[in-house]
Amino acid sequence: MPGIVGIISRKPAAETARLVKTMIASMRHESFYATGTFAAPELGVSAGWLAHENSFADHQVFQNETKDIALIFSGECFVPAEIKNRLAQNGHRFSETGGDCLAHLYEEEGEKFLEKLNGLFSGLLIDRRQRKVFLFNDRYGMERIYWHETGDAFYFASEAKALLRVLPELREFDREGVAQFLGVGCALAGRTLFRDIQLLPGGARWSFENGGVRRDHYFSPATWEVLPKLSAADHEASFHATFKRILPRYFESCSKIGLALTGGLDTRMIMACHAHDRNRETSYTFTGPSGRTLDDRIAARVAAACGLDHQLLRLNSDFFGSFAAHADKTVFITDGNSGIMGAHEIYFHQQARPLASLRLTGNYGSEICRAISTFKPLGLASQIFNPDFFSGVVAATGQLAAERKHPDTFAAFQEIPLNLFGNLAAGRSQIGFRTPYLDNELVALSYQCPATLKRSSLPTMRLVKACSPTLDRIPTDRGFISDRKDSEIFLRRVFAEVTFKLDYCSNAGLPRQFRLLDPLFKPVVKSLGIAGLHKFLKYSTWFRRELAPFITERIAAAQKNVNGFWNAEALGQLTRQHLSGRKDFPAEINAALTLESLERQLFRDLPRTLEN
Repeated sequence: MPGIVGIISRKPAAETARLVKTMIASMRHESFYATGTFAAPELGVSAGWLAHENSFADHQVFQNETKDIALIFSGECFVPAEIKNRLAQNGHRFSETGGDCLAHLYEEEGEKFLEKLNGLFSGLLIDRRQRKVFLFNDRYGMERIYWHETGDAFYFASEAKALLRVLPELREFDREGVAQFLGVGCALAGRTLFRDIQLLPGGARWSFENGGVRRDHYFSPATWEVLPKLSAADHEASFHATFKRILPRYFESCSKIGLALTGGLDTRMIMACHAHDRNRETSYTFTGPSGRTLDDRIAARVAAACGLDHQLLRLNSDFFGSFAAHADKTVFITDGNSGIMGAHEIYFHQQARPLASLRLTGNYGSEICRAISTFKPLGLASQIFNPDFFSGVVAATGQLAAERKHPDTFAAFQEIPLNLFGNLAAGRSQIGFRTPYLDNELVALSYQCPATLKRSSLPTMRLVKACSPTLDRIPTDRGFISDRKDSEIFLRRVFAEVTFKLDYCSNAGLPRQFRLLDPLFKPVVKSLGIAGLHKFLKYSTWFRRELAPFITERIAAAQKNVNGFWNAEALGQLTRQHLSGRKDFPAEINAALTLESLERQLFRDLPRTLEN
């Protein structure tokens, strides 16, 4: 996955340069990545980077005219035109689309330049004039930085495996991090799945000088938590104006943009508020092996109304035939943040890359704009755990509840960068990623939303109608449409919600207390034509059909390497119940096989010798 790596230490420069090359090699998952290295031996710095070709972070290293300031960068940010104009007026020269203007911005603003950045990024800035080095990331921590410190060196990388590759002594699970992963779906509070490897907090600005490190931050969510609430009318007006103002920056690109369309409100708002150019944009929708979902049908209508080409990207038979490889690659690339039930992400994005190297999505719109949360305890069956380990899983659920002190902060700084990171990391390994819903201005405004509008879809619907009456007349997958009588809206919503929940249950199974009725329930839903109407990812069914041999083989391997986490006998029994169709345990199987794959690939199979 594109990112950065580095070592800041007193070690000989030749040794750290060799280690950095090995770290880069461990993260070069695709041949089309651009890579490079940079060293400042007098400051003990050796670093490197990987980027998508022609992306914001390509053509590094970014330096000022005198080359005494250097920037290693990952991701992208959106620098306002007025700042670029001011830099140009002051004599700086830089490209319009790349990150070289950031080195000049630091030259003008000093370390406060980070406060001006808007986007998802991480970076290492070397200031030879002051003999200082800064390691930083975006406000939310979406561009991850894993780090480990020894007595004589500080190691960092965008992927944990880069650290494990050169520090084999770290190849062990962090039991508390794994307990959190099994309790709520991810590690919390800066922990990771790996012993003695931590995450840089969002908004970090860590400075290294004279052999010491100052752990500081340039932004805290508290800055936004004290913003005053607006009235419903004022907030909606600000929301409409802000979204229309910020959206154009997400369409600025030298590369073709692929719009990932769904039937939902968040992509609809993007489509309604922008004048589309089919020569610079295309659109597509991910879908299943056969048939059509509501997303497929609605997305095609939206694309046609906007004059864009639209394609369905399908899970074909080769996905199932090579599932073991897809699953392992997903777990490996994402450091386990996406499990085997996320194996479709890389597969889909590999199909999307020939269409457009940059993907623009409506991801995170529901969390930011409507306070919808899916971050909750996994509720895995307790019998599969070793009793001594299970107490940590239970504790993780309590820790998650304690993090919900401020709903907006929880969504932007916990749920999205932690719980939703895995799919982002998998997709970003293949193509660039953008979403307007993590724009600093829009997220800040969400803190000012009054309680009466907090979960309302009305501001979004009214914005769509104001900007594109044509798109407003196309119902969403959940029945949202404003150009109808109230009674018709109500009936559409009821139909959408009922069919959505029935479709979900036909795939994932009824709630545990009703699981005995599954054999009767699923045929009825299928006969009504509801199954597959909303959801095409049917891992629960695939596990017991197309993927049953894979599941059986890998569960046997997981039972042999329990690591004190599992009750091996109960894990096997639960799997057999799932495969027989008597009960549904896809989440438990996913958790066990994700950790099995992670341990095998990152602990046992990762080479222990360095690159030449």
